[in-house]
Amino acid sequence: MSENSKIEWTDHTFNPWEGCQKVGPGCDHCYAEVRNARFGGGTAINWGPGAPRRRTSPANWRQPLQWNTTHAEFFAAHGRRQRVFCASLADVFDNAVDPTWRHDLFDLIEQTPNLDWLLLTKRIGNVMSMISETAQYRFDLECLENPSLPNNVWLGATIVSQEEADRDVPKLLAAPARVRFLSMEPLLGRVRLDAICGQDWDEDLRVNVLTGYGITSPRQEKPHQVLEEKIDWVIVGGESGRGARPMHADWARSLRDQCANAGVPFLFKQWGEWSEPGVSFPDGRPDLSESDELARFKVGKKTAGRQLDGRTHDEFPGVE
Repeated sequence: MSENSKIEWTDHTFNPWEGCQKVGPGCDHCYAEVRNARFGGGTAINWGPGAPRRRTSPANWRQPLQWNTTHAEFFAAHGRRQRVFCASLADVFDNAVDPTWRHDLFDLIEQTPNLDWLLLTKRIGNVMSMISETAQYRFDLECLENPSLPNNVWLGATIVSQEEADRDVPKLLAAPARVRFLSMEPLLGRVRLDAICGQDWDEDLRVNVLTGYGITSPRQEKPHQVLEEKIDWVIVGGESGRGARPMHADWARSLRDQCANAGVPFLFKQWGEWSEPGVSFPDGRPDLSESDELARFKVGKKTAGRQLDGRTHDEFPGVE
């Protein structure tokens, strides 16, 4: 599936810079921070408050231009456009990044119209202001008046809990993107995407963000359309690496079924360190005590695999 990346849902990975700061429970065991420390002599020099971000080399920045030139061959072989996951070791919408770097990145995205750029962020609330910031830098009056992302951008938000879903999914839906997706990895609890309670919405409103339909009262007989935009794609996965937290199988099944009912593509990325049978703990954040009963299900990412109920789920949005 991947050309130059081991990540199941992309073809290439491009990092314009490296470094970040933890902003939520999903960041607790950040693989990129661990990697940064490994190459930094034991200290993650580009991680944490006040840490400098490191821009990658000019040669690295030229790679997407090369991928863009091979689009015809790729499309002939695969029947679709190439996907580029941007900033697996950082966050495009990080406040601590030099704004001119972000401006350069958006220039690069516009210079590679044959690539679909997947921008996944844990800071979805920064997107609109940073789009305007880039528009001001470019003197782009049209974008200032009607904020927009390049047409080849898929915008995603990391969601690990119901609290984050209620807080951040409405922000994602308000952002001007061609495709909107969720990365629910590591999934740390049960999440209802079919009953989102947005913090800025009517307190009685519950919306299925996979369809755009909602209800304003339990007594309402029929849902009505309340959103023009909806979530186009959902990625789900468990946590891997040292200290990985188990994922309950029912949490993943629920999201799979919610997507199926709404006709939204669903991709199950991995179980992580824990095998599917080892999910007998109750809902809520699992107890990580290393009891003999629980420990025997910690088998490692490769052994645990990525099948959910005996099936691999590799669905993608139908974007031409």
